[in-house]
Amino acid sequence: MSTNRIVNASEEEARALAEESRQTSWKGRSFLRELFLGELRVDWIDPWPETPERPEFTAFMGRLEAFMKRVDSAEIEALGAYPQSVVEGLRELGAFGLKIPKQYGGVGLTQVEYCRACELVASYDGNVAALVSAHNSIGVPQPLYLFGTDAQKEKYLTQCANGGISAFALTEPDVGSDPARLATIATKTPDGNYEISGEKLWITNGTIADLMVVMARDAETQRISAFVVETAWEGVSVGHHCRFMGLKALANGVIKLDRVKVPAANRIGKDGEGLKIALVTLNTGRLSLPAACVGGARRCVEWARDFAAERVQWGAPVGQHEAISHKLADIAATTYAMESWSRLAAELSMREGYDIRLEAAAAKEWASVKQWDVIDTTLQIRGGRGYETETSLAGRGEKPFPVERMMRDSRINRIFEGSSEIMHLFMAREMLDKHLQVAKTLVDDPKATTGDKIKALPGVLAFYARWYPKLWWSLPTFFRYGQYGELGKHLRYAEHAARRLARTMFHGMVRYQAGMAKKQAFMFRTVDIAMEIAVMTAAVVRTHHLQKSGAPHASEALALTDQHCRNATALIEERFHALWNNDDAAKYATGRAVLEGRHAWMESPAYADEGELPAREESTAAK
Repeated sequence: MSTNRIVNASEEEARALAEESRQTSWKGRSFLRELFLGELRVDWIDPWPETPERPEFTAFMGRLEAFMKRVDSAEIEALGAYPQSVVEGLRELGAFGLKIPKQYGGVGLTQVEYCRACELVASYDGNVAALVSAHNSIGVPQPLYLFGTDAQKEKYLTQCANGGISAFALTEPDVGSDPARLATIATKTPDGNYEISGEKLWITNGTIADLMVVMARDAETQRISAFVVETAWEGVSVGHHCRFMGLKALANGVIKLDRVKVPAANRIGKDGEGLKIALVTLNTGRLSLPAACVGGARRCVEWARDFAAERVQWGAPVGQHEAISHKLADIAATTYAMESWSRLAAELSMREGYDIRLEAAAAKEWASVKQWDVIDTTLQIRGGRGYETETSLAGRGEKPFPVERMMRDSRINRIFEGSSEIMHLFMAREMLDKHLQVAKTLVDDPKATTGDKIKALPGVLAFYARWYPKLWWSLPTFFRYGQYGELGKHLRYAEHAARRLARTMFHGMVRYQAGMAKKQAFMFRTVDIAMEIAVMTAAVVRTHHLQKSGAPHASEALALTDQHCRNATALIEERFHALWNNDDAAKYATGRAVLEGRHAWMESPAYADEGELPAREESTAAK
């Protein structure tokens, strides 16, 4: 069996590959990109985009919900596998062809409809949601639909629509978010085809997949390409079925490829386009995850409210006590805001001339973090009944609300499809994009000579002389957003905050210059601020739409939006303060000291204030 060789790439090489793979030009509007530059383009999302619901979609959702109500999640958890009846039921529904066009036998859902379906599935079962979304969002259907040839689509989209399950294989034992270390090799054979060898790790659906998108490095060009690989081919095997703290049925494992013969016709796109294909696929592929977070969070609000209304302490339902009522307010307001941004991002992804990459990343990151907060708060409200398993609750006659299972299942959302740290880095890089286009020679080009910098200076000064003063001119803001009524004050704050954020980013660049890339804590705070501004704006515009359209719950939505905006404002101000008032340097020094083993003395339960550190045997797991 061929094993992966470790590719050692320098920091400069890794950054160069990341830059080469990212979309270097903006092909349309981006609400968040403009926000990064200090412009709050409310007019780009108002009128609120809302695709009318098609009768056939309504009927499909009815069938899907009826199916999910029959799924025994406790059984799936206990088995640690998907029952065949569940997989076959999904096939009959067309769940493996949700976004595949009808011409290939798929259901033909739009992106908005698909996200609504993901919301529904996730509100019932995380395992099933992971199976369906991993296949439809980043498995074979999406990259083939975007980049595949007619022949590839006819063959493989049809297979998926008929129930073929797929996976996406990028990660390796030594490769996470740094593809410069990718070691799976595709070698061209004399007949013009390929032979692929390597090992892939944590491949969701990999243990039951019929097809995979495999990322491999060309042995000759060293460029990374994407291939469709059929798991029935000789040389493809499951090396290990991985098990996790949650999602007990997840068909995730180590996939080994030993000299697998792959036709040249199965390469997706051109040689070296693999990472670009992966990144573009993820732009819309990520949108299923925030939708799933919405479904889970919505269910948590129900479970928390149910308990808080029934559980009586000190003569009153616990929900009437201030401590718990505050928690209920926060989780309901957060869930409404999460739903607003998730649905907006899905709608924007369907607009012609709209670049969705930042909106999708923000939706994934913000929703996965906030859903975790909502679940944690729900568990705290329910106390022991939140920590107890659904099976145990049912066994003693109580409502079997699976809060602890949802907590375990959802924790991966902050890691799936780009960890929180990687999402922050991605958005921070795009936040700096315009500045690097204008001033890279001055602030981020180690090869630039003094002559190069002098030559670039006039253009840099011309741009900032026009752009920077506008960030201080805020008087017109006081006369804007009157049509939003009492929510107008939140948009006025958002506009002020957007300009303040753009100024702060510029000040950071001036202060740190080439060292800005290392100031991750600074950049992460700016990204947090940007996401909060964006989400609060979406919630306000959506609620305004509900008010204008006479929606039955518009007044309740108004209260939730106001509460969310107050919470977001407090968080934004906290982040702004921490940008320049922090202990980042001291914390970094302490972290490096821990890394270097200088605090290993406190890792032992038997350490003393003085004397030698007792010897500690290496654990069996470490060995």
